[in-house]
This record gives sequence, structure tokens and C-alpha cells, in this order.
Amino acid sequence: MSEQYATPPAITVPPFAVISGAQVQHTLRGREPDVVRLVEDTYRLHSEGESVNPPSYFLRFPDRPNARIIALPTSIGGGARVDGIKWISSFPDNVRSGIPRASAVLILNDHDTGYPLACLESSIISATRTAAMAASAAAALSRARGSRPTRVGFFGTGLIARYVHTFLTATGWTFDTVGVHDTSADSAAGFRAHLRAAGTGPATGTRITVHDSPEELIRSSDLVVFATVAPRPHVTTPEWFDHNPLVLHVSLRDLAPEVLLASANVVDDVEHCLKADTSPHLAEQLTGSRDFLTGTLHDVTTGRAVLPADRPVVFSPFGLGVLDLALGKHVYDELTRTGQLHVIDHFFHERHRYG
Repeated sequence: MSEQYATPPAITVPPFAVISGAQVQHTLRGREPDVVRLVEDTYRLHSEGESVNPPSYFLRFPDRPNARIIALPTSIGGGARVDGIKWISSFPDNVRSGIPRASAVLILNDHDTGYPLACLESSIISATRTAAMAASAAAALSRARGSRPTRVGFFGTGLIARYVHTFLTATGWTFDTVGVHDTSADSAAGFRAHLRAAGTGPATGTRITVHDSPEELIRSSDLVVFATVAPRPHVTTPEWFDHNPLVLHVSLRDLAPEVLLASANVVDDVEHCLKADTSPHLAEQLTGSRDFLTGTLHDVTTGRAVLPADRPVVFSPFGLGVLDLALGKHVYDELTRTGQLHVIDHFFHERHRYG
């Protein structure tokens, strides 16, 4: 039979699974170095054109102006070969009721049929990839500058700050001091208690200090982690950064454009980061150009961008959906390998074209 009339390969409807937050956490906990490597590999695939990562879509509400739900559709090639979408909500008022601000699910779609493979609880995946990205950037940017920070300060002390600290320590970082600042004294005290419970404190030679003011925290830190829920810039004084710290601007909207314009600026993806009124987007609007950008993290790691020693370095990562997808597929594959995948029988009922 000629190739023209060859029978196409058989494809079938894949089973559909639901993966709980407990399973996600069990799969990822204690594997921080592996997760960092997975995030770095995914960034490389993205930079090489092996992903489709369109703009995120923001669902906003006239009656709840500080809340939003974001859709991040994406696709990745390489070994993962999977498509999907992250659907994550940010409701800051949740914090007043003692529940997390963010909640999320991740849908994985089969590469060959397009059928959904799984629905995963994804707030843990989101926090994990954010922290892994921050730890990876801290290491890469420190190497590029030729110096490694020893005094870290956390501005904002919620779930993301906790995950970032976990990933920093799990990937070999040690600090002489850990600074803490939050607009909520209770949150700052809670984070300090978490640090001590996690083994950070005088017994390990690390001093933990709760700072009353943002300026005090920033001036006393050579690595500053912004992990807040701020909707607009609230740190407006470039002089606070005169000691040229490395800044992980994880929450994206803390720094006024004037601070960025006095700094070397690194992003994970230019088009994604310069939108939705992030601080870099505001800097672009103010100046009318993108000349304030030094480059992407990939540019730095490949030597295409050089970091100055005489200015602060600010890393502003949008957090690409392709990272969530890669991490979600890793969890799915691990649960499949170990026989722990919870499949929903007959989830897809109409499985034959003609009944």
C-alpha cells in the first residue's frame, strides 16, 4: 500500500484525572533543586521557541476592583509535549478572613487529541514555580555580578515569601541576617516564627530582624525580595537603593518607575512583563521607550547582557504560564509512574463519533 493511503495511527480518548493539592505538595516537597533545574530547562525551551505563550487574560470585576482572575494559556514542546491553561484568582480581601489570597487550577491537554488529561490544584504549583524562578534568578544574577548577597530582606511575608525562603535555603543560600517587613505586624511576626521553626535563627548564626519601615529593610539588605499584593507602586525613593542591592521584584508592582530608571532591569519575558500596569510597564509609559531594560534573564545567563556593579539590579518576572505547565506535567508524570493517579472513570461520555 502506498504511503498516500496508509492507515493513520490510532489515537484514543485519554483518561481524565484529578490531582489534589496534597498530591502536588507530596510530589514536589523536598525536591527544590530538581524543581529549579526544571524551571531553568523550561526557560531555555521558551527562549529557543519551543513554547507557545500568548498574553494572559485578566477577568476584572466592577464591584470588586482589587480582585481578578487570570487565564494563562500555553503550550510546551521538548520532552513534556503538553498544552494547557492556568486559571488563577487573586482576591486580596481573603487575607482578612485568614484564607490565602490566591487559588488556582491547572488544566493539562493531551498533545495529540486536545482532550484534557487532568485538573490539578495549582496554587502550590504557582507558588513553587515562582519561588524556584526567584532562587534561580538570585543565583544567576549574583554570579553575573561577581558577588553573593549575605543579607536578605523580605518585603511582604505571605505564602510566596515563605516559598522563596524555602527555595533559597534548599539551594545552598545562607545569610548572616534575614530582615522582615510587612504592613501587618501579625504577618511579620508569623513569618518570623516560621523562619525560626524552619531552623533559621541564632542557632545557625543568622539574625532575624523585623523592621518597622520599608526604608530600614531595604537599606539593611543586599538581596531584597518583594512579595506583596500591592496593586500600584508604593516604594518611590531611588536613594533607598544607593547600596546597589539585588532586588527580586516578584510582585511586579511595588517599585515606582523612578526606582527602575535608576537601576539595571532584568525581566523574564519582555512582552509579558511590560503590560497590565506592572512597574516596568509604567516605566515604559513614562519614558516612551524600553531603553531602561538591560535584557532578559536568558540574555544575562548567555552573556548577551552585562550587569553593572554601580547600580541596583532589579529582576521583574511576570511568571510565564509555561512554567506552571511544565511543573504540572512533571507532577502528572510522577503520579502516573508511581500508580497514584486518580482517574475519573467515564468522565468523557461521548467517546465515539457516531455513537
